[in-house]
Amino acid sequence: MDKSAVTIERIRTFVRVAERGSLSAVARDLNVGQSTVTRQLQELEAAIGAPLMSRTTRRLTLTEEGSRYYARAVQILRLVEQASDEALGSSGAPAGTIRMSCTASFGVLHASRLIFAFQARYPDIGIDLGLTDHRIDLVREGVDLALRLAPLTDSSLKLRPLGQSQRLMVASPDYLAAHGRPTTPQDLSRHQGIRMLNVAGSDMLVLEGPDSETHRVPFGGRLRIDHGLVAREALIAGRGIAASHRWLVHDLLADGRLEVILPEYRLPPVPLNLLIVPERADIARVRLLIDFLAEQIKTVPGIE
Repeated sequence: MDKSAVTIERIRTFVRVAERGSLSAVARDLNVGQSTVTRQLQELEAAIGAPLMSRTTRRLTLTEEGSRYYARAVQILRLVEQASDEALGSSGAPAGTIRMSCTASFGVLHASRLIFAFQARYPDIGIDLGLTDHRIDLVREGVDLALRLAPLTDSSLKLRPLGQSQRLMVASPDYLAAHGRPTTPQDLSRHQGIRMLNVAGSDMLVLEGPDSETHRVPFGGRLRIDHGLVAREALIAGRGIAASHRWLVHDLLADGRLEVILPEYRLPPVPLNLLIVPERADIARVRLLIDFLAEQIKTVPGIE
């Protein structure tokens, strides 16, 4: 083995490719040509004296040696980052980049504001913020942590609960003037619903009444949407009634563009959690962001 050729840069490239499963994706991440990524992998394999990846026309997979090397490589990179953080802790401000994913609508309306405030406090920390409502593989995508609205049970990731997102039934005054105001949960089944395509069970509302009785009501409609910001626009346009997170519509309620329907009935809240890649949880800058979000998240309307 030519130990001098086993560099941190080549190890980091190998780990990225192992997690992303794509040479071209890593090349885009690093803003280099795919040939550069390929060369770094080949030079690392030559230095080690063993093939780390099996390449076919369709995919990349780790060899048995590659799987063992990947586990050690992740530990090495973690130690390098911790050493850098400790050095910065004694001589300067925290620095580096955090890769974060967030639910799209929540990211646009609220998480972005929190990220701006975090960077105002820690100006040397960069944030790569990706917004998506699709569940992604944090490790494979090279993401450090993700902010998600949903019950989560992924045992391979660390989970930090941040709170509960309160929901309520809302509609515009124009819609209610044209179609009438529901006075009981059962009335909702006769109205146009604005439903989310990416929310399982959105065709059935579950509401708890003032007497603690549970009401299950079929909820239909001609409009189904896969993005919260579009649902918000549909509500403003008077297209129907929706079960909405308060943080999505709080300003519209305040200025009268939307009204609460059946305020005495309660929709189940949705958990708001941070998912954290375990290998990243002890990096100082990641810990700073986790603690900052936990501290500031309650400034978001409707998060309790």
